[in-house]
Amino acid sequence: MEPATYAVEPRPTGPPWRLWQEVGEEAAARQGVYAPVYSVSFGARGRIVIAPGDSRSMTLILEKCEGYCRGVDGRAGPNLACAGCGRAAATRIDDCGSWQTVWLEPDAVVRRPSGLPAGPPPGWADLERAEHRVPPVEPDGSWSRRWEAAVGVALAHLVAATEKQPVTLAAGPVAELLGHAVARYLPPGPAPRSVGLAGPGIPEPRPRPDVLLVPRHPGTGEPWRPPDREATVVPLDSGVWAYLAGPGETSPTPATGGLPEGVLRDDYPLLSRPWYPLEPHRGAFAGTLVGLPAIRGPRLRGYHRP
Repeated sequence: MEPATYAVEPRPTGPPWRLWQEVGEEAAARQGVYAPVYSVSFGARGRIVIAPGDSRSMTLILEKCEGYCRGVDGRAGPNLACAGCGRAAATRIDDCGSWQTVWLEPDAVVRRPSGLPAGPPPGWADLERAEHRVPPVEPDGSWSRRWEAAVGVALAHLVAATEKQPVTLAAGPVAELLGHAVARYLPPGPAPRSVGLAGPGIPEPRPRPDVLLVPRHPGTGEPWRPPDREATVVPLDSGVWAYLAGPGETSPTPATGGLPEGVLRDDYPLLSRPWYPLEPHRGAFAGTLVGLPAIRGPRLRGYHRP
């Protein structure tokens, strides 16, 4: 999470967990799980995630600080308590391989105004800002973790929307960056469905693709819809979508001390990318797919096994 931001998870998350065999298909569906998994969460709905640096006045509950390598993973439930009253209020996660987060329990916190002037709420116009775009490569030269997760989530929605039918991706950044991942889960075949970008601020492609890759709203998370609202849409992380829709121009590298003021080189450096193709995060793909009712269809059963 970016500092001073938060998000709400509407589905149940965290402990207590119950085995699928004990829960059954109907009870699991009420928890938002539509395919067999090892265990189903019966934790709170509406948990609030914030950046760890935004948490205040909480202390660790030492007996609930289990983890794996070098951190805590929240497996025992809330591990942060209010420093004033001692009530368990949140879960800190910082184990290796996990996002650095603090999850607030909805029944243990109360929203209070800070007294500071509120900034404008995020909106579709944010997607046009260069700083909103998320580049696909990390500073260390590896693929962006956010891209891996976003591609996993979007790919699950694409599989559900197409019901295992082959697809063709629009030429350009979409095909270059997502082509490998899509081909692994939706192999080529006859009569493919076309997939292209659509959203605010860009002209709609003609003819319209069968499936539209659209951004999620930066504030609400709801997918963008075309005016007629009839198209099949696949939601994508807004920062990732913004990069695909307008990756911008790579800044030229000036020659050291050799060019006159205001003159730029005309040989633009290529964006350095890892030698291996971009892969979707498997957990993001599987976790999203089991939360979609379409996974119950006969054509999609092979995508997920407990």
